[in-house]
Amino acid sequence: MTPAREGTLAGGLPYRAAGTGPPVIVLPGISGDNADPTGGDRRSQLRAFRALTGQFTVYVINRRPGLAAGATIRDMADDYAYALTREFGEPVAVIGVSTGGSVAQMLAADHPHLVSRLVLVASAHRLAERGRRAQRALARHAEAGRPRRAWASMAPALAHRAPGRWGFTALLWLLGARMTPADPADLLITIAAEDGFDAWPDLPRITAPTLIVGGARDGFYSPQLFRETADRIPDGRLLLHRRKGHAGTSAGAATVREIRRFLTP
Repeated sequence: MTPAREGTLAGGLPYRAAGTGPPVIVLPGISGDNADPTGGDRRSQLRAFRALTGQFTVYVINRRPGLAAGATIRDMADDYAYALTREFGEPVAVIGVSTGGSVAQMLAADHPHLVSRLVLVASAHRLAERGRRAQRALARHAEAGRPRRAWASMAPALAHRAPGRWGFTALLWLLGARMTPADPADLLITIAAEDGFDAWPDLPRITAPTLIVGGARDGFYSPQLFRETADRIPDGRLLLHRRKGHAGTSAGAATVREIRRFLTP
């Protein structure tokens, strides 16, 4: 992978980018800190999509730091629209991962002139109830000053097999304190926004060709939610990995290969 570069787009959105060729925008999942453009979340996202960097310039762009209290998923999509308009000035391919997929849906629905192709990875028009419970636990523990417990509580929804759950629990417990800033306001606002989010009424307004990649054993969504999302988007199609969970879909090589085919003219 080519050396990464970093910076801040209009409106204060931090990014890391690597590769050569047309831009592909990645909207990442939940992160503890919106403000750190060199954080582990963006590094891991770049690694996950490194197979695209030979053909595309991959930009992993996080949400704006200092979100206003009560900010909605639509507000976050508007932030991206402002930044993409000023940075690129033409439609670009957008990949939304997990929570980033919620934002990507509203970006494509409200600002269709900015999105040439849309990919939703481990994301659907709303969270399943189990996913809501997992994110509420993350918020509850983070707000109470228990960052290790906060992130470790996400492990059962991230991995569907016991060894994976144990591994994620241990890893997130170890990294939890580093993943959560002293003021977790952006994390809490993002979780609250997604808790009540449902793009169902807006999906028919998405005009970009859309690929949804899901795992049948995802702990945050369900196969039915993935199917509903694909069926309701006019030019949507679903790739469902029957043996993968949330993390396996988000970081899987098969996912990236399919995305590359979908994005290649």
